[in-house]
Amino acid sequence: MPVLVMKFGGTSVATLDRIKRAAKRVGVEVAKGYDVIVIVSAMSGKTNELVGWVNETSPLYDAREYDAVVSSGENVTAGLMALTLQEMDVPARSWQGWQVPVKTTSAHSAARIEDIPPENIMAKFAEGMRVAVVAGFQGVSPEGRITTLGRGGSDTTAVAFAAAFDAERCDIYTDVDGVYTTDPRVCDKARKMDKIAFEEMLELASLGAKVLQTRSVELAMRYKVKLRVLSSFEEQSDEAGTLVCDEDEIMESNVVSGIAYSRDEAKMTLVSVADRPGIAAAIFGPLSDAGINVDMIIQNISEEGRTDMTFSCPTDQVARAQKAMDDAKAKGDINFHDLVADTHVCKVSAVGIGMRSQSGVAAKMFKTLSDEGINIKVIATSEIKISVLIDRKYMELAVQALHDAFELDKAA
Repeated sequence: MPVLVMKFGGTSVATLDRIKRAAKRVGVEVAKGYDVIVIVSAMSGKTNELVGWVNETSPLYDAREYDAVVSSGENVTAGLMALTLQEMDVPARSWQGWQVPVKTTSAHSAARIEDIPPENIMAKFAEGMRVAVVAGFQGVSPEGRITTLGRGGSDTTAVAFAAAFDAERCDIYTDVDGVYTTDPRVCDKARKMDKIAFEEMLELASLGAKVLQTRSVELAMRYKVKLRVLSSFEEQSDEAGTLVCDEDEIMESNVVSGIAYSRDEAKMTLVSVADRPGIAAAIFGPLSDAGINVDMIIQNISEEGRTDMTFSCPTDQVARAQKAMDDAKAKGDINFHDLVADTHVCKVSAVGIGMRSQSGVAAKMFKTLSDEGINIKVIATSEIKISVLIDRKYMELAVQALHDAFELDKAA
């Protein structure tokens, strides 16, 4: 029988009633003839509660025991979902990561999936099981210890299973009914897209759109897994939600598909750095070692052997970035006069595969912001993306103005 993967996020399984609603959706797909692999998250709020207990018990915790505790939320949901399906006379059983097994690296709390052998689950399908309910977010290390994949890891689990089992599709059920041209809470003209290309979704996810976890989109793109984002709270049709697919499957698309934003950005400038070969490596090496997620980078024109280097990073990493730079300066690896941090900026981005073949997108974006009196502090571009840093107080205005300028309320 064909295999379908269905993933239910925390809000979709937050209560027993919601688990029953999700189980009914699974039952519909079983009735269509699918063998179904259901990936579940912990019930909404449960993982945060478990993390809190770990921190309260042991502030300098053993990462292996942290994973053992925080992964338990998914185990509970998987068991409850399997029981609910059994009450509906659907042959189902729960699977923890180590039982599949979901083989991962040993990087506790940030493990990466290395292999998912399908034999165990396929053998049970052959014996008459119709639904395998798998605890998302977790796996097993080469040492036999429970690992977790990082927050949002259940999305990655779902896509990895779809790839491993050559599933017809991977349906991600969440609290939104698809992928929108921008955040509907910021712009009331936001429109749900029927289809979006993997590359566009990857950019939107990495730029702040929280519908799908970035790693899950990367996996889907690599293994050509069709992803569908759906609401678990609305009646579904076969065309419901948003399909994330290959660019070739999209007949027509707007030049710009979506406007993304990231509210909590910081702009950091190293003032008067010695301009010499290797200076960029001397700056960004220590930042990388400190785990700083650097995004935009700008180097000013050199004057008298000195230059300014500006980069952006999340606001919660500013203190670590400052320490990394101060430590590098103290060692004599770099020399600069000052480090200035602006923590009142945000990043706004226009994304679209149509940019590859049409010019003028950047000019239109910059003019739109100029017309609204919004000053651009930093610009970064790629083949299908233009990002700017602006004052945070203008974020909503910028998103709305750009959404209007590129007429994203209209379908292609």
